Amino acid sequence: MKKLIIVQARMGSGRLPGKVMKEVCDKTLIEHLIIRLRRVKQSDQIVIATTTKEQDDQIVDLCKRLGVSFYRGSGEDVLSRYYEAALQYKGDLIVRVTSDCPLIDPDIIDKAITFYIENYGEIDYVSNCLNRTYPKGMDVEVFPFLILKEAYEEAKKENEREHVTPFIRFNTMRYRLHNIEHSVDLSHYRWTVDTQEDLDLITRIFRSIYHEKPDFTMRDILLVMDENPEWIHVNDHIK
Repeated sequence: MKKLIIVQARMGSGRLPGKVMKEVCDKTLIEHLIIRLRRVKQSDQIVIATTTKEQDDQIVDLCKRLGVSFYRGSGEDVLSRYYEAALQYKGDLIVRVTSDCPLIDPDIIDKAITFYIENYGEIDYVSNCLNRTYPKGMDVEVFPFLILKEAYEEAKKENEREHVTPFIRFNTMRYRLHNIEHSVDLSHYRWTVDTQEDLDLITRIFRSIYHEKPDFTMRDILLVMDENPEWIHVNDHIK
């Protein structure tokens, strides 16, 4: 079973254009993400799924510099881009992570993959954000290529094509879904990057941890947030 982490990334973000190439601690956000994904023990390959648009050439250039696989596809039909990337790199088990999660904890991804493998044949989809108890920005989804193929072939609605997994997540009578929950509800934390306020918070977190412990975990971030309780208000108004 080839386990493929596919990250969708593009420069044309609506609220914070070019966010994946913003720099924090001398690296772009997507470079930080790739470094963290390389620590996932159960991953066989990382693929960056970007678009054929000229503005995304710099994402491809970064992938080439870092020696990371990439695929270029539709900018609008993200489901097709994702499916074609999985098809080209022959993934059996697909692990979905988005490019706006530069703080994601590799251990959380491994936990989701392990749960799927240990329950193979009994579940179709594993995530930690169906019922959110993890911070936003720690999101991971795991599902087999065959189900991604079904979504690609059958999804018709616009929101099912511009996102990857709605067809799977909303077909609860067809697919067996499982949500991984944290022992404590941490859903009030927002560690994703979609706005300038998000970037400001992520920058504070990186600067406070990265140089001393570049392989920091979610626990390390929580300790920093506890030490700086006012930081939660930097972006807690963003929806």
